[in-house]
Amino acid sequence: MTTPVSQPAPSSRWLDRFAAGIAHLVPDPITASVIMLIALVIAALSLGNSGPQVMDAYYRSLWMLLPFTMQMTLIIVLSSALASTPFFRGAVARLAEAPRNAYQFIGLAVLITGVAAYFYWGLGLALGPVIAVYFARAAERKGIPIDFPLYLSTMGAANSLWQFGLSSSAPLLMATEGHFLQKTTGVIPLTRTIWSPAAILHEVLFAVALMVTACLLMPKKGGRQISEFPESEKVADPVPAPPAASASVSEWLEKRPYFNYILCAVLAVWLWTHFGIKKLSLDINSLNTTLLLASLILHANFKSFTMALERSIVSAWPVIVLYHLYAGLAGLIQHTNVGETLAALAAQVTNPYTFPGLTAAISAVFSFFVPSSGGQWAIQGFVIAKSAEAVGITVERGLLAMSVGDHIGNLLSPFWVVILAGIARLDFRRFFGYGLIYALLWFVIGVVVFTFAPC
Repeated sequence: MTTPVSQPAPSSRWLDRFAAGIAHLVPDPITASVIMLIALVIAALSLGNSGPQVMDAYYRSLWMLLPFTMQMTLIIVLSSALASTPFFRGAVARLAEAPRNAYQFIGLAVLITGVAAYFYWGLGLALGPVIAVYFARAAERKGIPIDFPLYLSTMGAANSLWQFGLSSSAPLLMATEGHFLQKTTGVIPLTRTIWSPAAILHEVLFAVALMVTACLLMPKKGGRQISEFPESEKVADPVPAPPAASASVSEWLEKRPYFNYILCAVLAVWLWTHFGIKKLSLDINSLNTTLLLASLILHANFKSFTMALERSIVSAWPVIVLYHLYAGLAGLIQHTNVGETLAALAAQVTNPYTFPGLTAAISAVFSFFVPSSGGQWAIQGFVIAKSAEAVGITVERGLLAMSVGDHIGNLLSPFWVVILAGIARLDFRRFFGYGLIYALLWFVIGVVVFTFAPC
């Protein structure tokens, strides 16, 4: 849950003034969705779509992401529950004691968050704010200046490494037999997308550039330390222990691991069936099953697990409602000629050297309306594949360029920033402005790498 916006103290640093200025300009996510709705309706009507066509496009799409919404809600809630286990909290607390200066605090926190995100984006999203709080509290205790809002924004940017990691949905989709573009592109193995030299190079370059940039931006003295944000600091408070045992048989069972073991065994069989028997690839459902299994194992009993769920659900509120508002916007792109017009224009004005940059730029615009890289690829994939072929580059280069643009929306859209803020218990406007700098860094590195590096 976010706290009310408080006005930051005046600062002489240009970065703080910039972030504060952005805070005054950025609307909340629901207001932002309405602004985008107005812009898309105007665009659709100006391109010749009739009023009834525009209304029908919105009608058809408003609730089209209901299953996906539940999947994303589970990712956020289960990831937060997993991050709250004694195993992860203890590991983060111990690691927070290791750094001895601000550079080490930045480098180690970025590395841990980035590695977690690479393995699973939900885990990086949930652990990043927790890492920021624990590390910022340890830094303040040691007298090391760490500006907490900037630090939190840096952890949000470190989570970007998921985009070319093991849970990158568009590459996973294209590596799956029977995907919707198979007749056009064939099955594209992960060795040509997220495990290509270009993608690996991008991950390394961005991680290093992020560490260097954060070190340069971090104030050498002063700054807003974690103690100035008491609600955020509470994130690092000890997790409440389950109530003492009672005479109730049901409560006694909740606190014992026996039924937990049975459910864990059933989930393990589900995973074996998915991967071992049916030979299916990694997907959102199998990732969520893995998260649920890991959370149950590490919480050890149902009482601890359900208490973690109660604390975690507050982080998922933006998904539950806002996904549907964004689905309506996606429908205005899919079911009118707005999307086709933009894509056709891109194919006409590109060549092998400008295609990745323009694809990333257009995808950045799309990413504000389509809250999933897989969903975005479903809309843009056919056009990108055909236009890539027309200009003489590989489909996977187009896919990776699209992923660069897709993540611009994740870095800049209030939708995702609010989730990060909810976990950290800080109003998103307090750190949103710093993300613009990291988004620019991500975009420039991505365009250069996927224009020239092999993939």
